[in-house]
Amino acid sequence: MSAERPAIPARRAVFTEYAGRERGPITPTRSAPTRLLGMVRENLRLRRYSGRTSETYVAWIRRYVRFCDYRHPQACGAAEVRAFLRMLTTSARVSASTQNQALAALRFLYAVVLQAPLELAGDLPRARQPERLPSVLSRDEVRAVLTQMRGAPRLVAALLYGSGLRLMEACTLRVKDVDFSRGQITVRRGKGGKDRVTMLPASVAVLLRSHLVRVRSLHARDLATGRGAVALPDALGRRSPAEAEAFAWQWVFPARRCYCVPGGSQWRRHHIHPTAVQRAVTDAVRRSGITRRATCHTLRHSFATALLESGYDIRTIQELLGHSDVATTMRYTHVLQRGGLGVVSPADVGGGVLG
Repeated sequence: MSAERPAIPARRAVFTEYAGRERGPITPTRSAPTRLLGMVRENLRLRRYSGRTSETYVAWIRRYVRFCDYRHPQACGAAEVRAFLRMLTTSARVSASTQNQALAALRFLYAVVLQAPLELAGDLPRARQPERLPSVLSRDEVRAVLTQMRGAPRLVAALLYGSGLRLMEACTLRVKDVDFSRGQITVRRGKGGKDRVTMLPASVAVLLRSHLVRVRSLHARDLATGRGAVALPDALGRRSPAEAEAFAWQWVFPARRCYCVPGGSQWRRHHIHPTAVQRAVTDAVRRSGITRRATCHTLRHSFATALLESGYDIRTIQELLGHSDVATTMRYTHVLQRGGLGVVSPADVGGGVLG
């Protein structure tokens, strides 16, 4: 760490050799998987990490390599990891969860990819995360927010509150997973790769039926122009290529534009991007006059809190939310303890001290 920083061209050459940047000629004997980031991605795919987790790990490893002056991680060790995490805490001032995320990525790099587990005993534990209560909205506040929204983002937000879906679960919902007859939604590959079943609110179902009529019409136009395919999970696209154009596999909330598959000529339509819903919710909260910060995930928190207020047991709510540990669901019980564990303030007894 105290060595003199090499010149920029040398740093780039080292990073290209070890971290997989496509700069300069590549010798025929060095295949892509032997590069560092290529090896990281390959190991993440073999262990079936989600795409977002994989890209997050790769980003942290790339940032770590840059912090170490583009030296190969094999030439570094626990001291450099400590210094990197210390920089994140003191200079970058990241949150505890972000620090733990970076540590998890580096543990994966050394233990799995390089097969040289870090010896981080004692002085480098996981950052302790503060216990924060989730922010929730009342029913009237949710109604005020939804009133300010239009189109597909409004329906997505309604499902976040009415069904307790996560944002990506709602965006990636497929037509076949909406069961109007039973009034339920099947969430496929939710957080942790788990499936679950949650409710479909009757008030949302009416609007969702009309929305799917428009989606079917859009899909028919796409088929007529050769753009009616959709991405399928795993190897289903190879086993049953016709399913890619079936309406049952289409996204409930399709994007406005199609895209061309890289390296091919097939055109597909992606699902709505989560940032479109996030921006719509943020704008709606501002226009509704709510002074507290509220996001898409706040609607999911509000769903859980509303069920607790209605008297549903904690295990049922845990299953609807898809929590692995009931302790995660128990956080919402603290939100209901208004006024300090539910007691009445002496300032409010006997008509109140202010008259």
